[in-house]
Amino acid sequence: MKSTDQNQSAELEVLKGELSRIRFASENGEFAVCDLELRSGKTVTLVGNTLGAQPGESVEVRGTWQKDPRFGRQFAIASIRAVAPTTREGIEKYLSSGLIEGVGPVLARRIVAHFGEDTLDLLDAAPGRIREVEGIGKVRAERIQAAWGEQRLVRSVMVFLQSHGVSPGFAAKIWKEYGDQSVAIVRENPYQLAEDIRGIGFRSADAIALDTGLARDSLARLRAGVLYALRQAHSDGHIYLPMDELKARAVELLGVPMDMLGAAIESLTHDDRVVVEALGGGRAPAVYRAAAHRAESGAAERLLELLQTNSLLKFGDLEAHLQAYLDAQRSGDAPFELAPEQRRAVLAVFEQKVAVITGGPGTGKTTIIRAVVALADKLNQRVALAAPTGRAAKRMSEACGREARTIHRLLEFAPGEGGFKYDKKRPLDVDLVVIDEASMLDTYLLHALVRALPPRCALLLVGDIDQLPSVGPGHILGDIIDSGRVAVLRLTRVFRQARESSIIANAHRVNAGQMPVAPAHGGDKLVDFYTIAAASPLEAQQKILDLITDRIPNAFGLDPLNDVQILSPMHKGEVGCGQLNTLIQARFNPLSAPLEHGSKLWKVGDKVMQVRNNYDLDVFNGDIGQIQAIDRDAETVRVGFDGRPVTYKFSSLDELVLAYAITVHKSQGSEYPAVILPMLTQHYVMLQRNLLYTALTRAKSLVIIVGSEKAVSIATANHEAQMRYTRLAERLRAQGS
Repeated sequence: MKSTDQNQSAELEVLKGELSRIRFASENGEFAVCDLELRSGKTVTLVGNTLGAQPGESVEVRGTWQKDPRFGRQFAIASIRAVAPTTREGIEKYLSSGLIEGVGPVLARRIVAHFGEDTLDLLDAAPGRIREVEGIGKVRAERIQAAWGEQRLVRSVMVFLQSHGVSPGFAAKIWKEYGDQSVAIVRENPYQLAEDIRGIGFRSADAIALDTGLARDSLARLRAGVLYALRQAHSDGHIYLPMDELKARAVELLGVPMDMLGAAIESLTHDDRVVVEALGGGRAPAVYRAAAHRAESGAAERLLELLQTNSLLKFGDLEAHLQAYLDAQRSGDAPFELAPEQRRAVLAVFEQKVAVITGGPGTGKTTIIRAVVALADKLNQRVALAAPTGRAAKRMSEACGREARTIHRLLEFAPGEGGFKYDKKRPLDVDLVVIDEASMLDTYLLHALVRALPPRCALLLVGDIDQLPSVGPGHILGDIIDSGRVAVLRLTRVFRQARESSIIANAHRVNAGQMPVAPAHGGDKLVDFYTIAAASPLEAQQKILDLITDRIPNAFGLDPLNDVQILSPMHKGEVGCGQLNTLIQARFNPLSAPLEHGSKLWKVGDKVMQVRNNYDLDVFNGDIGQIQAIDRDAETVRVGFDGRPVTYKFSSLDELVLAYAITVHKSQGSEYPAVILPMLTQHYVMLQRNLLYTALTRAKSLVIIVGSEKAVSIATANHEAQMRYTRLAERLRAQGS
């Protein structure tokens, strides 16, 4: 990444040294705070886009000095490029970057210890001497020599990439993705990197593109900016953007006049990359990514097909079948009864092709699912139970006493085919599909699901409409309800046993816009709901640490690792997930030797969470596990997920995050014995009723809110959930009329 302004370039100062530590890195990888050890031995702080450079890498940085009022003197990065490592540590990092299979950190350290700063030159000139290193026999030496020889092309590619500001770590990822096409792709379409290489965002790809000489107003750059703006909208939950809002976002991103964007959008439409749909009524046209348009329109079309297809089976007297089931559930003389609204919900599932059951905690949703499954069995109907996440599927399975799977596993993703095994051409052999935690469904997952249902199949969606919407784009449960096209059963009665829980009572209070009330306690009396005042984020942080490490385990006998979950509204700040995870890791794992990978430390025993779907490993976004072993020689980490071991390569560790503290959004579909919830006014932008409500409904036995009453009051009063641009409800109404 180089400055394109010659006058500015003349004023930039140049620093050379080795990155020694990454103090902070943004999630999108486009801002970092790190330490640079200069060749003089002095350490300075860098801020800006490091293009993925990692500790141990030698870099040349151009930039300017600035003074931060809080953190002092810092060097703001204008451009950064990797240079050949000259220090022993830098050479070790290079050798163990993953480019030479079989050379991990331990072996790299031995090689450099033997040959010193001449290691790279010697491997080129006399690779056979590698056998001089202790522990490298003939076979291993031959493998290393062969791998090093194969890297000659790789190294030429690396030199090209690094000359344009790409760090060795990202250069290795680019090579693994594109092979000998790497240089051609970077030259012809560097924006492809942002789509294909995890960790390289648009801004990084844009910096590389401009550095290779691409004009700021080139069509390729404008097209890439429009697509990136749509991808960012997906991250905010939108399935499309109105044309005027899309252009405004792209202008801010690209720094070009708005009238230049029309040609880019037209070009993308011509290439079937985007779809522009006229909405009428004076509204701006809707602009979709093509895949998003296919998913939303396809889901609506398939739902309508199901609604318009009558069931081929006649069940006779459903009331009699249901009563027979209820009679069989008697316990002695005590009858097993369903409330009228529960009975109506069970019967509706067999009378309608698509039905929605929604209600808060304690309203009997699980009882209805059990009754539906039992009645379906009695009627010889094949039933499949599923949920969006592994945790939700596990809870569903435990509650119903039969197998429930994630939707991904139900549809059986086929990596070789690039999609699911079950689809429209090869539907599931089922008569009824029941989806729990349906508020978590996004547009793409709904489309995949309904495409795989045979015409005879009925679909039951069960969820809580008042919880947070899905992490992915869309507002599925809300849109289906709002369409007026499906049977909707709303459960409002909270049953006696549930009413005895302060957690459930307070969740319903919050949902009604009322403040939660902690029950009276004192002395040895333990209750299930507490509020602990904290005047500042630092005070809240300390109280949370004391709660999870000492007070909760001692008072309630709960395992702090497996039974207690911190749910934070945000990633950043003293009580954000980032800082809390670092501090709790240090407390829980003070003696475990850490593995430093990028900006993160990993230790055996750490609680971790998968943050994206990995079909090859059969782990999915939101799955929580525990690190069981770290093998530095093999460069692997073994994680246990509910007793199932999964092995990660070091290069895949960016799919994991520490999970002692997670966001409320990531907790959807899960249930924990105890929840600690920080609520402070510093979280103002995230203080919403549905976020607080969702957090409370994740707890089974204990909730502790740490923070200020004002923050809780703000959240309770804020019922203005973020609007999402979706058209599923509109499509269902229009096509079904």
